[in-house]
This record gives sequence, structure tokens and C-alpha cells, in this order.
Amino acid sequence: EDEEDEGEGEEDPPPPSTHSRTRRERERGRGKRMSSSYNYVVTAHKPTNVTHSVVGNFTSKDDINLIVVKCTRVEIYLLTADGLQPLTDVPFYGRIATLELFRSPGEEQDLIFLSTERYHFCVLAYDAATGELVTRAGGDMQDRIGRPTDNGQVGIIDPECRMIGLHLYDGLFKIIPIDSTGKLHDAFNIRLEELNVITIKFLYGCDKPTIAILYQDTKSAKHIRTYSINLRDKEFEPGPWDHSNLDMGANVIIPVPTPLGGAIVVGEQTIMYFDGKATSVIPIKQTITKAYGIIDPDGSRYLLSDITGTLHLLVLVHTDQKVVGLKLQQLGRTSVASTLSYLDNGVVFVGSSYGDSQLIRLLATPQGGMGEDQNNFVEVLETFVNLGPIVDFSVAELEHQGQGQVVTCSGVYADGSLRVIRNGIGINEQASIELPGVKGMWSLKAGGSSSGDGQSAFDKYLLVTFVGATRVLAINEEDELEETEIAGLESEEQSLLCANVASDQILQVTPKEVRLINASSHVLVESWKPEASSSGNEGSIGSIRITAATCTENVLLVALSQGQLVHMELQAGKLVEKSRATMPAEISCIDIGPKTQEGVQQQSTPAFACLGLWNMTVVVCSLPDLRTISTITLGVDVIPRSSLICRLEGVLYCMVALGDGHLFTFVVDEQNGFQLTDRKKVSLGTQPMTLKLFATNGSHHVFAASDRPTVIYSSNRKLLYSNVNLREVTHMSSFNAEAFPECLAFIQDETMVIGTIDQIQKLHIRTIPLGEQPRRICHQKESHTFAVCTVSSDFESTKDDNEINYVRLIDDQTFETLSKFQLDSYEHACSIVSCAFEKDEKHHYYLIGTAYAPPDEVEPARGRILVFLVTNNNGSISLDLVHSKEVKGAVYNLNSFNGKLLVGVNSKVQVFRWQQREEGSWELANECSHHNHILALYVQSRGDFIVVGDLMKSISLLVYKPEEGAIELLACDFNTNWMTAVHFLDDDTYLGAENSFNLFSVKRNSDSASEDLRQKLEPVGQFHLGEFVNRFRKGSLVMQLPESGSSAMKTLIFGTVNGVIGIVASLAPEKYKMLHKLEQCLNQVIKGVGGLSHQKWRSFYNERKVEEASGFIDGDLIESYLDLRKERMDQVAQLMDMDAEELSKQVEELARLH
Repeated sequence: EDEEDEGEGEEDPPPPSTHSRTRRERERGRGKRMSSSYNYVVTAHKPTNVTHSVVGNFTSKDDINLIVVKCTRVEIYLLTADGLQPLTDVPFYGRIATLELFRSPGEEQDLIFLSTERYHFCVLAYDAATGELVTRAGGDMQDRIGRPTDNGQVGIIDPECRMIGLHLYDGLFKIIPIDSTGKLHDAFNIRLEELNVITIKFLYGCDKPTIAILYQDTKSAKHIRTYSINLRDKEFEPGPWDHSNLDMGANVIIPVPTPLGGAIVVGEQTIMYFDGKATSVIPIKQTITKAYGIIDPDGSRYLLSDITGTLHLLVLVHTDQKVVGLKLQQLGRTSVASTLSYLDNGVVFVGSSYGDSQLIRLLATPQGGMGEDQNNFVEVLETFVNLGPIVDFSVAELEHQGQGQVVTCSGVYADGSLRVIRNGIGINEQASIELPGVKGMWSLKAGGSSSGDGQSAFDKYLLVTFVGATRVLAINEEDELEETEIAGLESEEQSLLCANVASDQILQVTPKEVRLINASSHVLVESWKPEASSSGNEGSIGSIRITAATCTENVLLVALSQGQLVHMELQAGKLVEKSRATMPAEISCIDIGPKTQEGVQQQSTPAFACLGLWNMTVVVCSLPDLRTISTITLGVDVIPRSSLICRLEGVLYCMVALGDGHLFTFVVDEQNGFQLTDRKKVSLGTQPMTLKLFATNGSHHVFAASDRPTVIYSSNRKLLYSNVNLREVTHMSSFNAEAFPECLAFIQDETMVIGTIDQIQKLHIRTIPLGEQPRRICHQKESHTFAVCTVSSDFESTKDDNEINYVRLIDDQTFETLSKFQLDSYEHACSIVSCAFEKDEKHHYYLIGTAYAPPDEVEPARGRILVFLVTNNNGSISLDLVHSKEVKGAVYNLNSFNGKLLVGVNSKVQVFRWQQREEGSWELANECSHHNHILALYVQSRGDFIVVGDLMKSISLLVYKPEEGAIELLACDFNTNWMTAVHFLDDDTYLGAENSFNLFSVKRNSDSASEDLRQKLEPVGQFHLGEFVNRFRKGSLVMQLPESGSSAMKTLIFGTVNGVIGIVASLAPEKYKMLHKLEQCLNQVIKGVGGLSHQKWRSFYNERKVEEASGFIDGDLIESYLDLRKERMDQVAQLMDMDAEELSKQVEELARLH
């Protein structure tokens, strides 16, 4: 699996000590090229954990917008009749702590107020002209002294927009006044007597701004108190009402809008309503409420969601604007919500940090039928995948293509699941046939069917062309492809183009002629041959050939030799020549546009053509007169091989593919005479490439067939490229047949494959719901299984101990649970590994490390190491416990270690060997141990070296000496870092993640003469990631292609609480220098949203120090270069003194790491 393959690439490892020495020398030799002191950190999968969401009119006064915050990203959606439409997704240089929408006086649309965990705030507005977020105000709210609040920041806005209130430090309430013009004034603090504040809210309908504070006193009793704020004297005055001794579990205040006013307090056993005059209380079944959402603007109905994901409707019963009672009704189950936003017409957005977020509809009548939950009023309309929190993951090669798949332990409680993540788009094969020598392929519909346009909706034929031959394949009654004939087709020539055209006809273009065939009777109705040019310089007629052709329903454009271009109209039984032109060079490829696509039925006549010429230029000419509009010199010495005009997400693109796998993309300016603008160049392969348009799920994409097949698609009006998980593809065609709906046909290695295509996205994610929370996972190649440690939480039971821990054995192809082992009560699984031991190599065992954590113990005093063997009895696979070893403490870590077992138990690191008892059974025996840690939480090994990530004492390096049978301390980092994960970058450099969301790397001074320096691990890199990393693993998400430059870089994958999957790759020093300069240039051109600085965001930050980032490159910033507009790209390239295309090429190479 991950750490196990230490002796990779050697047939027979020498004994451990020499093995590690040769390994060291090998590393040293390799170390000259890549230095592990410099690293590139990039996000392969953005955060998906929804922390906040609000609804309002943000992008214009009539739009209903959903604004979703995923920790460090802000996403804005527009509510349309078809659901949520994403408008923009913006990275934010900070971890967002609070989010509010407000409308300042005199504004027609809402503004966003955000504050970050590092005490920055900003007010954002939407600029409809550019589609970007504009910063209206912003600043730093940090105080010189103050203890940060335990329950997180509170950021609230007075309903009448008179002020913003913030609770950032214990005992202080910060106020930012807003004047009647909507301008913010200087902030000031008011002292708060209540120290343990749970939450604060502004109340509605008060003459002076009034807050309600829910707090806990020193005796753990909960109270609510209100204060009015006197802005002139900058102090609190007693508020309209107070209440003492609330429900012990009270944790939510819901302010009720006018005319009702007052506030609702939700506890664990009761829900209370107060407004100073009346009080209503109802008992509820014990639970912890996680989120609420208001339904009606007058505040008479609310949604509540609890820790089990149960959704309730809370109704305030009122007469004459007075609340007379409360009613609670259960609606059904959703994901466990962290935020609820009611959109419109009974549609609610359920944002979750614990499972997938959902868009649900509330129903008037229950959906439940027989046996189902009878009272389910919830219908799930859409699910938004959330990988968070990734507690552990495993990198396994499941399809043996040299591409790792990441299997994560995701979700909390009953939302727990495994997620199988792989890069690129998969093809699910439906059929294949051997067909060598194919030169082109097209699908055709059968003619004369019942539907109105004379053609069926489905394709019936697949035309395949070879050198000097064209063959027709059709689907027969048995749904098999067999060869058939269309009489009017010329079958002894290679075809350049075949298509269904207007008036129920089929068009075939061969190098010698154009043929028009009746699609129903298959009779040839008209043909056209190119005649020799009048200049007669070639002599014979036979020398004029058709070299390329393209058509729409009723227009045909053919390119002849000597650079001639002929424009014809396709009529019923007729080919009518309309115009001719001669180009300055031979024409190599040709396309016309705009075509009718996106399901539009109007017969729009194409307006222009795009030609690629043998003189390495692209010519745009107008139709029907073939006048040249513009000529673009590509500046390369490779011939264009394929051109395509297509509309993606409303933008008209012209793409030109070259013979060396490069692709030029242009945006067509339709207002301005079809000029080509915004030129970009990407490298998609190394072989000639052909472009084809295809549709799936109602939207259009482009398939680029070459040695690295790629799908080009548009998201948020940006072109994205996703590799397809196939080897070299030479030709493709869509083939939407009744037997194979929405399929594509590919020619690959002399075989034709027909298959459906996965959802078009960069990462493909498959969900395996477990109904339990997975904590640890490990893959075993030999048995083709995963072992997963899960926790089943039963909130319904009243006993203290409501968690049961299991070890599940799961098949690595079908992901079915094959076997399940239950641990003892209060026993938790802490670690897992798959390994073989010396003297017993033929067996591969799963080892589970556990801890007993009864409620009365502060620190686990005992645990077990369980040794399992996967056995197969006539096809029934089970997990058998073969040995159990008691230890004194929690087994935080297990590592396979040179044929032995390396274990971290509480504060010590131990090595066990596997030995045979006299009667023949095997057991673990202690060999040696090393103390001197607070808690040895994270242990990794490489050769005989051991790296330990301690609870608070950062990283230390140990070495195992097999001759002496002892572990010794070599060096340690003397900084205080509370570790969350560690890993080796190379023999002398180690990577760590700590609990303030930073990454850092330390290096061993192994060559230093001074003993003191040798004992110290020097920090060589530090970087604020803004994500809590739970695990690093060796591996790569992309296929390792031998010729690509970036794949030589060794990569680590990490997983975080917010569902981020990231990559760390080591860089050569000169590459680091170049990228560091590029970071600085990009920061001059790209400004952070809300006026936040990138440099400050990435600086190492914890309670003890703030230091500038070093040794790490922010890959997300570097790769944002590819999304810039052309003029801003040029600006950055100018600052870098580099050519923009060369710079793009270097950044694209890095983007291929994920």
C-alpha cells in the first residue's frame, strides 16, 4: 500500500543496515535533480465542506441568489426555473468565520459582510458589468490583547443597518457603526460582563440597536440577557428583557422579525419563545440542533436541523401579532446540516460539513409509501458532493493503469461513506470490435422515419473509412453491429466526410467527388467532380483532388488542391455551386460556423469559415462570398490538422489543432465581423490531433483525439481540459443509437470501442455509503480488499456508550462488505496497516491498533494490537483474528518496518517482531522501545529511519540499530508545533502539518561538523495552507506518462477536514526561483478579494509567531495564470521577461500534476 513498498525496484533487498545505506546513496544521487527543500503545493480538489450560506438579492435587485461559503471559497448561485446556476466561484485569502447579507440605506441590492479567522473583515458588492466581486470596505479588527473566544467568532448586523457587531475576544463586543448613507465608521469595543458567550444576535423592532446574549455562568447554568447599545456614549444599557436558568443544552438564538419580535431559544429538551411579555415553552425529544433557517419574512415558520439530520418545522402560533404557542413537526431526513437556506417555492439548500450538501423540496403531502418512513415531506432535488472531513485515505491502483485512485474515509455519523476518486473522465465500454487501419468515422441516422424532420432521433449507421475503402456498420435486430451497405455510397474510395443533410439526404465526400444520396431509398441523386483549374498549369484533370470538406444541414465547403475553396448549397437532389476563392497555400483543414447546436432547431445559415493552411496560418473568411476577413500567423512550424467552430456556454470558440498535439483556442468576436480574439495555446499531446464536437446530458463538449485524448469543456465560461482514461485514440464519433444511447465510438489500437462517457469533470468521484463513520482505511493488493475501521453512532439509545466500533473487510472492485468484526465496548480503532513479516512472508496480515477509552479515564491506559488474516473458504471471504497483543496505552500508529512492526503507543515508539511459539502459532514480541515523547501520534519510517510527529513537540528523527536492537534519537526540531501529520520528503527532509493550518519542512544537518547542529532539525520551509491536514500519502492522481516532464516529480497527496485533496511536489532550485518570481508578478496583477493580501495569507501563522512563507510555492495562485484574460497574461509575462506562450506551457506542465 503506501509506506510498505520500501525496497521498491530491488529484487532481493540486502540486510537492513546495508539496504538503508544503498538506499541513501541512491537518494543522494537523485537529490541533485530535485531538492526536497523546495515544494509546490496545489489543490487537486477544492474544499467542499459548506460552512455558511445565505439567500438574498445580491447580483441584481430581482435575482434570488444563494451565496455559499466553503471555508476559503465564496460561491454565488442564481436561482432559475431549472435549479441553481453557478455564477462565480472566488478564492478568498483567509478562512471565513462569519457571513451576513445586509442592505444599507438607499441600496437596491444586498451586500456581503465577511470576517476571517485572522480578524479581517470586508464588505463586498457585485459588479454586473464584469461579473466580479468589488470590495466596498475592509479592514483589520485585531486587538493588541485579548483571548480569542472559545465558541468561535460572532459577526452580526443590526436588522435596520445601524451597525455591525462582532464578538472576537472574551469580554469584548466590537461595534462598527454604519451611518445613514451606508458608510462604515471607526470601530470601538464595549466591555461584556458575560465571559462564556455561546451566541449573540441582534433583535428586530427595537428603537436602539439591541443584542440578545446567550451565555453560561461559572456554575454551568445558561442564561439569556439583552442590552441596548448607546452609540453616543459607546456603552450598553439594560435591554427590554432577561431570562435565567434556561435549558442546560440551549445553544441557538433565533431573532424573530417584526411584527412579532422577540427571540426563540432552542435547547436540547425544550424550545422557548421570549419577548419580554409572553413566554411559550414546548418540550422536544432530546437532541442537539445544528442549524436553523427562516421560511417566512414575518418569521412565523422556521426549519430546524439536528445532529442526526432530522429536519423539523417550527411554527409560531400567533393572533393579533402576539405569539400564543409553538408547534414542532418532523419533516424527514437530510444530511446533517451546518446551514439551512430557504430559497423559494418550498426549495431549501441544506449545506453540510458532515455529508453531501443537498437541494431539497418540502412537500405538502408525505412521500412515504409502504414500509418507508410514513412522514417524509422531503424530496432531494440535487446533491452536491462533499468529501469532508477526510479523516484518512488510501492510494490504490485499482485498474492497474499506472494511475492511483484515492479512497477516502469521508463524512460524519450516519453520513459516513467511502469516496473513490480518480483523475480524468472514464469510458464505460459497451462493445468492441477489431478494425485495423481506420482513417475516419461518422455516425448517420436512418432516413424517412416517422418523426417530423424525416429523420429518426437515433443514429443507425456507423461509417468507417480506410485507405481506398469505406464500410458501413449498422445495428441489427439483435442489437449487434454488423456490416451492411448503402447502395449510393462509393465504397472503393476513402471518405473525407459523411453526414445527414437537409431534405432527407446523405452527403459523402471522397477525394474525387461529392455525392448526394437519398437517405430512404439509398439512391445516388447527384454528384459533383472538381474540374481542372482554368489556368491549366497542372495539365491533367486527375490532379485536382478534394483535400478537406465540412458541411452543415444545407451548406457544403470543399477544399481542392492548389488552395482552392468551393462553397455549395445543398438542395433537394441538387448541389449548387455558389462561390469560389483561392487561398495563398494548400488548405489542410476547414470548418464552418456558427452551427445549430444546443438543441436549437432554427436553420441558421453559417456566416464564416475557419481554414488551416500549409503555410502555418489560420484564415477566417466570410460566407457566402468567401472573402478573407483575417489571417492569423500561428508562429509555429507545424501544420494545422483540424479546426472546429463551436459554441460552449454561449461563447463562440474557434479551435485549431496542430500536428504535434498543440491546440490554439480563439474566442470569435461576433459583433465585430468574426475577428478571432483571446488567443491561447495549450499542449494536449505529442501526436496529430483531431477535434470532434459531441453532446452528453444536453450540453456540448469537444473531444480531442490524439495520444493523450482530452475532453475540452466549459465551466463558468472558462475552457477546461480533462484527460480521458484511454490510451491513444485516433478517431472518435458520437453514436447515439437506440441500443447504445448517448454513446461514443473510438478507434484505439486497431480496435473500435463503443462506450458511454462519465460526467464531464476533472475528478471522478464515486460514493459508497456506509451508514457509519469511517475512521481508518488500508488496502491489501494480495487479497484485493480494503480494511476499514468504522464507528456506528446510535443517538437514539439512552446509554452512555452509544458508539460501536467495527473493522469491515471490503472488496476493492465491488466495494461490498465481505466481513465485519466488532470491537469491545469502549474500544476504538486508532490505526491500521497491512504487512508481511520476516520468516512468514507468504501471509499478508491486517493489523489494527486500538485503545480502550472508558468515560472515567482521561488518557487511555490500555489498548490492543489485533492481527487478522483474510481467508477464502470456497468463495466465502472472511476476516479471521489470529493474534491479539495487549499494550499499555493507545496504539496511535502501526508501520511495516523491515519485516517487523513499528508501533507508537502513547508516549513511546516500539518495535515488535513476529515469532513462532513452540506449538507453531505466531505472536508479536517486543524487541525495543524509545521514550521521550508527549504522545507519539504520527510515525513514519524509511529504511532504518523513523520520523515521529508529536502531540506538541514537533518532529523528531530516530534511527533503529538492528545490531544493538535499539532505537536512538538522532535529531529533533526544538520549535513547539502541535502536529497533525508527518511524512518523509527524502532521507534528510521531512514534511509536517500542524493544527494552525500550516505546513512546514525540516532538514537534518547530517554533514555538519558540530555535534549540536547535527542534533537539530533546521526548518527549511513554512507555508500557511489554511487547511487542517489529516494525512499525507505517497502517490499520484495522474497517469505517469514516461515523456511528460512533470511526472518525474515525486508527489505526496494530502487530505483535509474541508474535503480538499492536495498535492505536494518537490521542485528543483532554479524552478523554485522562477515560480517564486511568478508568484510576485501575479500578486501585482491579481488583487485578493476584500483587499486581503496573498503574502499575509500564506505566511506561517500560529499563536506563537507569524513569519513570511518560504520554501513552498502556492500552486493555486500559479495555475490561476491560465484563467487570466489575454491582456493580463501578457502583463504578467512582461513582468517576468518571458514569452506568454512559453510561460503558459510551463504552468500547464505543473497543472498536469493533478
